[in-house]
Amino acid sequence: MTQKEVASTGWSRRDGYRAVAGARAPWRVRLLWLALLAIPLLLSASQPLSPEDMKLVKRAEETYGPRAGKRVTSWRTLAMQNKAAGLTDRQKLEKVNQFFNQMRFIDDIKLWHKKDYWATPLEFLGAAGGDCEDFSISKYFTLLELGIPDEKMRMVYVKALDYNQFHMVVAYYEAPAAVPLILDNLVGSIRPATQRADLLPIYSFNGSHLWLMKARGQGELAGQSSRLGLWTDLRNRMTSGRLARPAVNLDD
Repeated sequence: MTQKEVASTGWSRRDGYRAVAGARAPWRVRLLWLALLAIPLLLSASQPLSPEDMKLVKRAEETYGPRAGKRVTSWRTLAMQNKAAGLTDRQKLEKVNQFFNQMRFIDDIKLWHKKDYWATPLEFLGAAGGDCEDFSISKYFTLLELGIPDEKMRMVYVKALDYNQFHMVVAYYEAPAAVPLILDNLVGSIRPATQRADLLPIYSFNGSHLWLMKARGQGELAGQSSRLGLWTDLRNRMTSGRLARPAVNLDD
């Protein structure tokens, strides 16, 4: 597919996206958590976590409870192993997408008693769930840690047409003119944007920039991503280490 053809789909990396996100998908019980929580028990003896990672585990346990500590241990084990495994970008995408898609979907108003709250990865795992923004944020930062360049990724607000709701996904571009791969909590498998006719993109951003869409296939750089207040608040909380406590305990 040529760069012109990619742009006509509305998913051009340079131009941004043509829709917004926030779809609210129904929760599906995922028995894979049993296997997931067993990972650190099997691997930690031979590959112990770093002191910094152990601090994160301890903070999760102190703030959210012992099961949260196990989830964070699994997360840090995944990051530690895959940084040293020499994986391809696609393999990293698959592992990270599968890991976080085992979390529970729940609206911010129920979980945090806030209309819109962007949780840090530690808060997301600590609370045992979150909404579409939380899935995307945790995937994005974990992929950055695994060595995926920021310029290859976008967090994209879209309209989930099947639900008639706003939604957020992560898009990965192998090359600037490539059709992006979409990491989504609504659809478990990673698919090219050309196979996601159910998503209508509105704007996209990464750690540095914000792109807005004016018309199909025509977007413009709108400045720094710091213009997004929720993004700035998220980054500030990640820097300070502040952790919010959810209004409900999903581990009960």
